Amino acid sequence: MTIRRRQFLKSAACAFTATGLFAQGRPPILIRNARIVPVSGAILARGAVLVENGFIAAVGESISPPAGAHIIEGEGLTVYPGLIDGLSTLGLDAAPTAGLALPTGRGAGGPPPAAAPATTISRGPEDRPLTTPWVKAADLVKTTDRRLPLARAAGYTSSVTFPTTGIFAGQGAVINLAAERAGQMIVAPSVGMYTTLATNRGGGFPNSLMGVIAYLRQTYIDADHYKTATEMFAKNPQLARPSYERALEGILEAPRTLFPAVRAYEIDRMIRLTKDFPTKPVLYGLHEAFRRGDEIAKAGLPAIVNLRWPEAPRDQDPEDHEDIKVLELRDKAPSTPGILAKAGVKFTFSSIGVDSPASTIRAVKKAIDAGLPAADALRAMTLSAAEIFGVQSRLGSIEKGKIANLTITKGDLFQDSTRVQFVLIDGVKFDPAPEETPQRPEFSR
Repeated sequence: MTIRRRQFLKSAACAFTATGLFAQGRPPILIRNARIVPVSGAILARGAVLVENGFIAAVGESISPPAGAHIIEGEGLTVYPGLIDGLSTLGLDAAPTAGLALPTGRGAGGPPPAAAPATTISRGPEDRPLTTPWVKAADLVKTTDRRLPLARAAGYTSSVTFPTTGIFAGQGAVINLAAERAGQMIVAPSVGMYTTLATNRGGGFPNSLMGVIAYLRQTYIDADHYKTATEMFAKNPQLARPSYERALEGILEAPRTLFPAVRAYEIDRMIRLTKDFPTKPVLYGLHEAFRRGDEIAKAGLPAIVNLRWPEAPRDQDPEDHEDIKVLELRDKAPSTPGILAKAGVKFTFSSIGVDSPASTIRAVKKAIDAGLPAADALRAMTLSAAEIFGVQSRLGSIEKGKIANLTITKGDLFQDSTRVQFVLIDGVKFDPAPEETPQRPEFSR
């Protein structure tokens, strides 16, 4: 073997074990005599989990501690897989609000659809307006986001983080919520494209919902043509060389695409619209999916339910008579997860728009009160999130060989009196930080 090849293989090995390096040099951790909830298998009423070099080394009823292991007595504790926020902006310096899929309409609990920032006036789809699919959350993530310790305190260890501004806003990454360096946070650098129905408030195309939908269609037609042309050229270099387009390259690179659908008619629209798109669609928002559980299941689409449940505006006039559909949406939106679970839809949750990470747990409890089985709620926050984004071999359950992301509580996760005792991320223990007083996020209008 040449010296150059030996050096290359050594560098590659270092790259592949970057996650483990965060925990290397630390002693193994053995949590024993605890209740273990693997999600992927039967609950152990009294079991143990061994963590070594950032990974789960063993799970069972009884595990002998290796030499030098740090032993945590788990009497009265419950060990869960680390919670995963299925759609958020965690890790990004700013939390953009343009194009968030939140309910609209008087008293529905959300702002009007936010337009993307003003840009150069676009003449048509060939200008690729509000399209930045080359932007990657993996390149923007920072360890200094002040929300990270608050998320860890609520039991979250990972997030699926996306840029959210524009029509094709950019590519999301699965990240762990702690590391010495930003690059070590990345579990999977490109897991999907985030889209919105934002209009161009800078003028020009597209400045209407119809225009945005037409642009989505045209862009996927262009991407399919671009892919065909580049593949043909690769096989026959004598053909005309297609021009490189980084926008279409980014769209084709994404393994799946997130599309907004909050109200029932929006869900119907996206089910029809995405049938012809050369991508794997995932719906997000879904407050009114309590009306469309069977339709989503029949379409075979994964779902991301936003946990900012519709509510009345704080400054609402008590004499204001609201539409019955708005009142029904507020009342029944929390029943959506239970209906999706019953229909067999794979779903997870999103924290976008929620006051604080702790508030997301309370919002999930509200869904449980509205009919969602607690076991399905836990799966949605762990293994289902990992499966939707293709990282189930690394995250989402307590199994040998997976990344050692664990959430340890005293009591059942969804009991009001339960508190997170600590979390492990990449095998490193983090005690909860005190939660800041939540402030309601400001939304662009």
